[in-house]
Amino acid sequence: MKKILVTVVLGAASIVLAQNSASPAQPAQGQPPQGQAAQSPTSSPAQAPPAPVIKDPAEYNAYMGAIQQKDPAAQISGLEAYLTQYPNSVMKIAALQTLMQDYQQTNNQAKTIETAQKLVAADPCNVRALALLSYIDRLKAQGGDPNAKQDLADAQKYGQTGLECLPKFSKPPGTSDAEYDKMKGQMDGIFNAAMGIADLTDKNYEAARKTLRSAEDSSPDEQKDFSIVYPLALAYAGPTPPQPNVTPDALDAIWYAARASVVAPNPQYQAQIEKYAKSLYIKYHGGDDGWNDVLAQAKASPDPPAGFAIKPAPTPAEQAHNMLASTSPDKMDFATWQFIFSNGSKEDQDAVWNAIKGKAVQMQGTVIHATPTEFQIAGSEDDITANKPDITLNFPEKVPLRLVPKDGATLDFQGEPASYTTNPFMMTMDNGKLLKAASPTPARKSAHHASASQ
Repeated sequence: MKKILVTVVLGAASIVLAQNSASPAQPAQGQPPQGQAAQSPTSSPAQAPPAPVIKDPAEYNAYMGAIQQKDPAAQISGLEAYLTQYPNSVMKIAALQTLMQDYQQTNNQAKTIETAQKLVAADPCNVRALALLSYIDRLKAQGGDPNAKQDLADAQKYGQTGLECLPKFSKPPGTSDAEYDKMKGQMDGIFNAAMGIADLTDKNYEAARKTLRSAEDSSPDEQKDFSIVYPLALAYAGPTPPQPNVTPDALDAIWYAARASVVAPNPQYQAQIEKYAKSLYIKYHGGDDGWNDVLAQAKASPDPPAGFAIKPAPTPAEQAHNMLASTSPDKMDFATWQFIFSNGSKEDQDAVWNAIKGKAVQMQGTVIHATPTEFQIAGSEDDITANKPDITLNFPEKVPLRLVPKDGATLDFQGEPASYTTNPFMMTMDNGKLLKAASPTPARKSAHHASASQ
């Protein structure tokens, strides 16, 4: 399922650059041209630093001629020419910020990125440029870019720097407290998302849960998109499917996997991820009953409702007890005995053992290795598949060599349970008897029935 992250190219979502809603920065002029009044800062020094001062009239006129253009293309042309002529201007950062916005507005991604990189070089803590670069590099990495590894490393670098610089980000003039808080929250989400995808790629699941959850929590509901929600589900799931009392944050893994299926970018991915989410649910719950309710809740809300809970599947000990309650030991197959002896309570183990110990058992198994006095046999389907013995069958007298089966043969036999160990599981049976000649290959692959003679 993780391959979906690198095979779907996500559409560009809106990027928040904390752009001041006021007009572009305009400098104060030390020596205004004749007949022109000097420009004043838009706010008092107590609210923001004084506006930069351009002392050269020609430079001042060049900047103002560019920044006052209403058409983005004309403004881009003017500012590029200005920065070429005055590369060390006190207005360099303000000009680059406006250029970055203009290139983004005109959908010129290459120049947007180039300008943002210049801006970070000139102002290493410029959170607007850091947010844009972190965001674009992350999406490129997730979208299967040929340089995805480097893209992700860059996104992580910009994200880390952005998180360190964000507390220093001051409120732009003309911005309300609510707008300012929203800007910071959205940029925090962008930076944490980049860090989280890098953590997940490195299989640092604990760190990825924190950073991606912070990114998800910081995003407005309409921006909680697939590129964050699905990785968050994978981070919560970790390397193994969610299990009660085993996998950390198992409920979150199920919830965000279900939510990812809702916000997936096309029906194919929606179906695949819903199947994955349902498998996590069944692994945790023990069945698919109630799954449709969970999916309906995920469709209705981006976050789990208060008190969200899923009943976990019975523990292995509970399952063993239920097996014993529903079937008498002499009617159980060998795999059920093995499960109860390996997982059941001491009381349940004793109940089964006392019912079968020393009594002749007839069953079928697969020979792992055989000598004239001792056969190593796999009796349960899992151990047959793993080619691992779980029964040691001892014979009171040597078996004729012509009757000793080859490894891998299916064998019908009789034995009397004498002892067992649980880890690894092995049942020893004495007084072994061959019920018929061994066949060369397994006759069937199903639960191998054990019948205990009374």
